[in-house]
Amino acid sequence: MKILIIQQRRGIGDCIIFLPYIHAISKKFNSKVSLLIKENSRAVDLLAEDEHIGEIITLSDEKDGLMGIFKLSNEIKNKKFDKVFIFNSSLRYNLIAKFAGIKSIYQYPLFRSKDNIVNSAKIFTESVIGKIVSTEANLKIKSSGDNTNKNIKKICIAIAASGPTKIWPIQNFIRLCEELSKNQKCKFYIAAGKNDIELIKKFKNSNVGENSESFEELTIKETLPIIKSCNLTIANDTGFAHISAALGVKTLTLFMDSPVLSYGRYSTRMVTIEPDGEKNSTKHDTLGKDKISFTKVLSETLKLLN
Repeated sequence: MKILIIQQRRGIGDCIIFLPYIHAISKKFNSKVSLLIKENSRAVDLLAEDEHIGEIITLSDEKDGLMGIFKLSNEIKNKKFDKVFIFNSSLRYNLIAKFAGIKSIYQYPLFRSKDNIVNSAKIFTESVIGKIVSTEANLKIKSSGDNTNKNIKKICIAIAASGPTKIWPIQNFIRLCEELSKNQKCKFYIAAGKNDIELIKKFKNSNVGENSESFEELTIKETLPIIKSCNLTIANDTGFAHISAALGVKTLTLFMDSPVLSYGRYSTRMVTIEPDGEKNSTKHDTLGKDKISFTKVLSETLKLLN
């Protein structure tokens, strides 16, 4: 049986959050699935070793728009899928599936404008497979980093994010790492890319910089075993936070300008901190990066490390 799953959200976090439901469908039909997904999701790197994924079809910009409907439906038609599972409410993808000649189409209710991505995916998948599905995402990799020196605490710090309103000031991350280094040996892995070079430089030029390595020259796939070997990840709400939790690492995630109920409650490995005055209430216009308590972050970090 040939199965297609369509998950068109572009983020790394979104890619991770939908993993339990992709896996559940694969297991239900005892078949690897093909995944249609945006390139920005980094699915090619993240899911390279996933036993449930047989193929990743990149949803590129040229397949958007009216003409994109025909380009995409023709590409899919040639693959002769038996079933498709569409994790959105878009008429566009419903038409693409029909034009591609797929007989069994499963999709969210059409034209729904807002949803909690975790709840919607869970309800949809459970209705299809007839059993409860855990929201816990598990990212499988074959290799892991060096865990030999138990006397050093290895800490991943995700200092960047998709926008400036989601970034805790770099001075706070530096101060936090300085406090952690006072009582124990620490190695810090800076989870950020080439676009975040100024933040990386500030950290490397600080008092804790000599005990750090950064990810700016690595692919996402190359970072996975390093993150998995860490004792803890401390992160802004960014893709690295979700990767870390999915790799089984305790992850302290700072929510200051994104919906914590959508992105911070699906994993038991993720502990969240919101700005002072917020409780399960941060959303895209909270603008609370200056109200994240340093004392609270330090206290929670020490608790998770010990």
